Order: sequence, then C-alpha cells, then structure tokens
Amino acid sequence: MQERKKKKLSKKAKKTLIILFLLLVILVLGFVLLLNGNKDNGKLAPKKTTTKTTTKKEDPIKIVDVNSKSRPYAVMINNNKAVWGYQAGINDAYITYEIVVEGGITRMMALFKDKDTSRIASVRSSRHYYLDYALENDAIYAHIGWSPQAQSDISTLGINAINADNSNAFTWDNSLRKISSEHRAYTTMEKLKITAEKRGYRTTTDKGLLLKYQAKPLELSSYDGTLVANNVKIPFSRSHITSFSYNPETKLYTRYQNGAEHKDYVTGLAYTAKNIITYKVNNYNLNDGSGKGRQGLNNIGSGEGYYISEGYAIPITWQKDSRSSKTIYKIKATGNELVVNDGNTFIEIEPTSMTLSIEW
Repeated sequence: MQERKKKKLSKKAKKTLIILFLLLVILVLGFVLLLNGNKDNGKLAPKKTTTKTTTKKEDPIKIVDVNSKSRPYAVMINNNKAVWGYQAGINDAYITYEIVVEGGITRMMALFKDKDTSRIASVRSSRHYYLDYALENDAIYAHIGWSPQAQSDISTLGINAINADNSNAFTWDNSLRKISSEHRAYTTMEKLKITAEKRGYRTTTDKGLLLKYQAKPLELSSYDGTLVANNVKIPFSRSHITSFSYNPETKLYTRYQNGAEHKDYVTGLAYTAKNIITYKVNNYNLNDGSGKGRQGLNNIGSGEGYYISEGYAIPITWQKDSRSSKTIYKIKATGNELVVNDGNTFIEIEPTSMTLSIEW
C-alpha cells in the first residue's frame, strides 16, 4: 500500500513539476517578446528624456508698471508764461497732454502712476475737454478751480476729482514772490493718494494703459511716409509754439516753449520726451457769454497725425468714439495698433488752423 502511495505521490509530483516548467517557459517567452518589442534595429529603445526649454524674458518696461492695477492721477498743469521756470514734476509723468485754452496759451494735464513725485506744479483750473482724457485713462483728476462747463461735467460724468475745496491736497508756496498767488500751488503724489482714500475713491482699475510699450527700440525708418524728425515745431497760436529738438546721444527730445528750454523748477533740468504723438483737432470759441474766449474741442471722431520717436516721424491715425473711450492710435501704413518706445509721451493736440513743422 505504501509503495502505491509513493508511486501516486511521485506521479503528482511529476505533474506539478511539468506545470511549473511550462509556466516558467511561458514567463521566459513573454519576457523575450517584451524585450524584442522594445528593440529597434537590435538596440534597446532609448529612454524618453524631457529637456527644459528656457524662454528669454522680455525686458521690463521702465516708464510705467504695465501690470499695475493702481489708478493714475491726472493733474492740471498751468502753462501760463508767468510760471515758466516754476513748473515741476512733469518728467515723472508717463503721459502729458497739451491742448490750447483761452487766450492762445496752452494748459497741460500730466498723468502719474506708481510714482512718489514730491512736487507737481503749478496746479491750475479744469477745462471740460481735458475730462475726456482723464476718462480714457480712468484717472483720478486733480485741479484747482474750473470753468463753468468743467464744473458741470465733473458732476454729470461722475469724475473722481480732487479740487482745492475742503482738501489738504495742495500747498501754496508763498516764497515764490515773483509770481502771483494763483500760480503758486503745487501738490505731491502722497497728498493726492491720501485725499483719494479719505474721499473713498476707487484706487484700482481694470482699464488697461492707453498706450502699448516696447522695451526693444522700434524700427521706424522703413514705414511708408516716414520723415526724419530732428526738429519738431507745434504752434498752438501766434503767441505759443511748442517745439522739440532730438538729441541722438540720449535718444530723447528736449522740449522748448517759444524757443526757450522748458525746465523743471526743482531739478533745473530741461523736460524731455521719448515719444511725441501729435494730431490736429478743431477748436472754437464757446461764446458762453463770459467774454473770456473759452474754447470747445471737436475731439470725438477720427483723423491723422504723427508718432515721433528717436529721430523719425511716422504717419498715424487716431479715433475716439466717445468722451470716455480710449483714443486708438494706428500706424497708417499697416493699420496695426501703434506700439511706442519705452519712455514718457507728450500728446500734442494742435489746432487745425496751425501748421506742424517736422524738419531734419
């Protein structure tokens, strides 16, 4: 009986060994097939490797933080001849508008953003058409006084304005004995920010910058209609001519008024421009019964002008569809939206009756 059991056990053992052997063969064959599947021309397929691609970061724009959500401040700057030599802070502005007012003189509106400018002078009264340019930049608007038209529009348009009434935003520098008291007022960015916060004004914006900037110098010489622009003369009236002279070493334009360098009271340095945008808009007497010759401006519409930078002027078009909409500037030759060089911009809105001069 024991021998039969041994024989039976040996038979079972043989079956088990055969099964294990077959399984082993199957495993070996499977491994070989898998290995062959990973071969290419007798070589193992190379392992996949990931290579990190590094993209060169664009140079940051220096004139203004293009990613900043803070609202700009638009400050009305007196440009009466009496204050030439006493103005301050304009070189810190990333955009400065210049438009004619009554009497053939001009007034400027300078835009400041994320700056700590300690003296912005001389601050004067509002004119209603400047509000259109404060609105297109979603700016908090600083001024001292107003025309009746501006007073009405500030209210009806809901402008966040900082006026001299009930405000500590402005200081009168009574050490300036050579000029009358109405020309002595100045402000600072710190005071404007404090006043805006006290009044509960919104201090952030989702509205993008008016202009697009490029850090790498633009190539302007190849466009159709390009002019060499070393000297630019922009008359606003018979009594006021703004001009710019190009300096190839600094690649900036020095600003002049009636032939004299336009200088900053604090630094003593001449005002300069990296970019100039100039175009013509019809201005007219309001005939509001005041006898002061206050002006109106047909600035809603479209037209042509020039973008000037680094010694060249290219033809552009402009279009403004409403008082609050942005003015869109395009290159006339291509129809593409204008991109400007990194630097400050003077936007010179000239009367249609005047003749622009661009010279070598």
